[in-house]
Amino acid sequence: MSTLHQQAVIPVADQQKFQAVRSAIETAFSPNKVREFLRNLERSRLRIRDFEAVLAKGILGASSAAEYGQLPPSDQGQIRELYLATLEQVAPDLRAEFFKLYSYY
Repeated sequence: MSTLHQQAVIPVADQQKFQAVRSAIETAFSPNKVREFLRNLERSRLRIRDFEAVLAKGILGASSAAEYGQLPPSDQGQIRELYLATLEQVAPDLRAEFFKLYSYY
């Protein structure tokens, strides 16, 4: 018997906007773009975990904040979770290089 817990899957209400924001996150964290994304956060003096501020500054693309804002709360929650999970997967050497973005202070 497995003791692993599986998270309940919540259906996405607005697939088109959800995918647009998800794609922006995946692009920002893609291997060839992540360093530029982290530099933009650093220049903007944003904390990487402050998703709403990152969106508001347009760092995930000009339309991402508007699309995110039009999503229902359940979809917004899933997008936030995706973003937070993705930022934790950044390579350790990059996380060390941009340690201020990742630190809690």
